[in-house]
Amino acid sequence: MSATAYRDTALTNNYEFTSGAGYVLPEYDFVPPPELQGGPLVRHPIVIVGGGITGLTMACSLARLGVRAVLLDEDNTVGVKGASSRGICYTQKSLEIFERLGIFERIAAKGTQWSVGRTFAGDDEVYSFDLRQQGNFHLSSQPPFINIQQFYIEAFLVDRIQQLGGVELRWQNRLTAFEQNAECATLTVETPAGTYRMEAEHVIDATGSVSPLRKWLAVPFDSRRGDDRWCIADVRFTEHPPVERHTWIEAPFNENRAVWQHLMADDVWRIDYQMAPNADPAYVSREDVVRERLARQFGSDVGVEIVWVGPYAYRSECVHAMRHGRVFLMGDSAKVVSPFGARGGNTGVADADNLAWKLAAVLRGKADVALLQSYHDERLEAAQQNVCVTNRTARFLRPADGAERVFRHAAIGLAKQYPFARSLINTGRMAVANPYSRSGACTYAAGSAAGQSVQNVSFCWADGSAGRVNDLLNWVEGDLLVLVFGEATPASLQRLRRLCLDAPVRSVQVLGVRDAAQATEHVRDPQGHLQGACQVSGNAWALVRPDGYLAATGDAINARLVTAIERSLGLRGDTP
Repeated sequence: MSATAYRDTALTNNYEFTSGAGYVLPEYDFVPPPELQGGPLVRHPIVIVGGGITGLTMACSLARLGVRAVLLDEDNTVGVKGASSRGICYTQKSLEIFERLGIFERIAAKGTQWSVGRTFAGDDEVYSFDLRQQGNFHLSSQPPFINIQQFYIEAFLVDRIQQLGGVELRWQNRLTAFEQNAECATLTVETPAGTYRMEAEHVIDATGSVSPLRKWLAVPFDSRRGDDRWCIADVRFTEHPPVERHTWIEAPFNENRAVWQHLMADDVWRIDYQMAPNADPAYVSREDVVRERLARQFGSDVGVEIVWVGPYAYRSECVHAMRHGRVFLMGDSAKVVSPFGARGGNTGVADADNLAWKLAAVLRGKADVALLQSYHDERLEAAQQNVCVTNRTARFLRPADGAERVFRHAAIGLAKQYPFARSLINTGRMAVANPYSRSGACTYAAGSAAGQSVQNVSFCWADGSAGRVNDLLNWVEGDLLVLVFGEATPASLQRLRRLCLDAPVRSVQVLGVRDAAQATEHVRDPQGHLQGACQVSGNAWALVRPDGYLAATGDAINARLVTAIERSLGLRGDTP
């Protein structure tokens, strides 16, 4: 195939009716893969298909763990040409993951932190929140949210992957055919310099909502298409609105339809306008129409630079299984949600973080291949939760005639007068780390916090310097971490030392300010933040996975800890 013919073939992520000055995206050189030179088929341990935020997070996570992989992307850039803004709100859990990967500081420097959200119906404020005042947000070293255009994060990930090495990024490599058997998967890839074939032990489908792999594999999924229509306007103003998330359920300047207002990087504001269900995408995206809309909201004398405009209609989809043979579905290939509460791209980041350490452990011979089933257990549950939550928001914002419309009208009326009713206002339940309640890799018991995410809280190293949970997770380099809180018996410590010698486990004793250390590896938790993050009290232990989730908690270092470690490595098939 010639370079011209390759360029003329439409990309799978195509947006129409966009306008504005647009964004300048980085471009990466096409390098002819070695397979084009002929010779025997090369078998790779992992091939990632798709270079969006999900695929690049997966690639960066593997590179950090020292696992070799190849990533294929059909384009030569990050973002989507013509629609490069896309996702903008990144949650605390995603930011904690990005810190582990080594790109958080760049995100924090470029993006906009926010924690306050206000919701209006007409001129009345009917709901507000400050996430920093909520216990499940304020202890982490990362803020509740940072707003930044998605392509920036993708570019930071590319830079970090290239810095780490071990993962080969192949730009302008389009997957055109796929087959798999008991031995391996075989992929046919088209490039501007010709077509080649490659083999893979594991394939990651991060191709997005129009996944060709999902189609070829005939993956069953549930789907629901809404009739809601929206138009995004990314703009710069001469005078800034407040740096808060403002939402109107009924905006008088938008024919009493909903409006979202967020600040992103580069002083660009994202304004989402809810349109009429039968709105013409080409018309609502015209620059003169967008300017009229902005003038109604901000005044006719406001100075505006239109960066990018594009309409969208959302749908919700969720596959029945996250794994099909050698193929793991993640991100929008596995589920598609409406854009309320930041539950789209963030869950793709979490998908990658969940699977990367498990594949690394299996490929290194530290875990049984059965562990990979827990990816399906955990991330399908998360996908189903997010689809359910966002569908409820979608129905509140565009209720059907009848009971839904009556409920919304009543909720808004009550919220204008009574604080108790404000929690009924649903303009997007903000994303948090999804809990896992049915994972084969977790050990559940009464009072246990297994399946919960551990925030990236602070503690003190033995020398008094400050540390964070992510420092411990980076220190264990993909192994399991046992945190032992308080005093332990000599027999318990001896048992733990043997465990650490026999299994991919490392342990750290967590002490108060004045407690005597019993182990060489120990830290101090003067404010109890680490113990609180692990949801244990007194003398106890917590088994923490490389993705920052609790596999199990307990009191005594006994057979229950051994069982939990075995289950976390896929070595036990019994039901927890």
